[in-house]
Amino acid sequence: MLVLGVESSCDETAAAVVKDGREILSSVISSQIELHRPFGGVFPELAAREHLEKIEPVVKESLEKANVTFQDLDAVAVTQGPGLIGSLLVGVSYAKALAWGLDIPFIGVNHIEGHVYSIVFENPPVEYPALALIVSGGHTNLFFIPEEGKYKIVSRTRDDAAGEAFDKVAKMLGLSYPGGPVIEKLSKEGDAAKIKFPVAKISDGRPDFSFSGLKTAVSRYIRENEIVPVGENEEPDQKIKDIAASFQATVVRSLMANVEKLATELQPKTLIVAGGVACNLALREAAEKFGLKRNLPVYFPSKQLSTDNAAMIAAAGYFHLKNGEQSDLRMTADVTLRLQNFENEDADLKRKKVRYRL
Repeated sequence: MLVLGVESSCDETAAAVVKDGREILSSVISSQIELHRPFGGVFPELAAREHLEKIEPVVKESLEKANVTFQDLDAVAVTQGPGLIGSLLVGVSYAKALAWGLDIPFIGVNHIEGHVYSIVFENPPVEYPALALIVSGGHTNLFFIPEEGKYKIVSRTRDDAAGEAFDKVAKMLGLSYPGGPVIEKLSKEGDAAKIKFPVAKISDGRPDFSFSGLKTAVSRYIRENEIVPVGENEEPDQKIKDIAASFQATVVRSLMANVEKLATELQPKTLIVAGGVACNLALREAAEKFGLKRNLPVYFPSKQLSTDNAAMIAAAGYFHLKNGEQSDLRMTADVTLRLQNFENEDADLKRKKVRYRL
């Protein structure tokens, strides 16, 4: 079964052709990083306009690289949400029109579930129950997955996502956007024990995340120690490198504290770490160390599958299509879409059972 995946939730226009949910025949991503770099973050209106311009050529390129035609496709999967409304609408509208024109099924996919499925291409099959840490610029959540396709949020961020915190701290230090890669690079030359930044404690005792206090602590440290942000074409000094390393270590410590607590409580058989921040080597090393200690397999996506891509959307879509689910033409983009068990049938967004042979 060939599924075309379409992803346009934020600032990447992506399309991929995936065979039987596990074999990537093509994956094309058009990044908007340079477009948004002057703003230090994603400018929503510009992102939507760029998606409009790029989506058709990106889809056509994905078909060419897969050596297939539109008529060879069996289904279309598209990111329904969460994300930026203008960006999402471009992908959803294109996917609906394409599926209608080809008279093939299409399925709206939760972007976060896509990240869960980003690990299926390069790892052994997941053994359930599983615990999934999805950590990116827009999301920081821990999901308990008792069986494939069933999700329960057991930890979430109360404010900023971890990736967003990286971007904002990088901006404080005068570093380039996106912040994650540049902070990781500088951290290799910094002293992670130099500064003791706090890990947030949630007052109600829930194992949730919070990064706003950490950002405030970094800002205060910069101000009180009269740290001068890096100027254009300047090399970061040791003080900047130490702040980067200490900040990164605190983020990793915060993430892993909840992973360890909930893994002890829920006893998963697999740990999944996915999303853009899963590229971070310090986080990967900490997760792998914990996995070895607990004899717990830890699955990561490769770097190109950690950031937003359409292959993961196609893989998640394949699972639902295989189960006889598809979306109807009333489906629309949903910026607040939550990852649930898909048991609640909303009149506008419901999935219906269909007869579909793989």
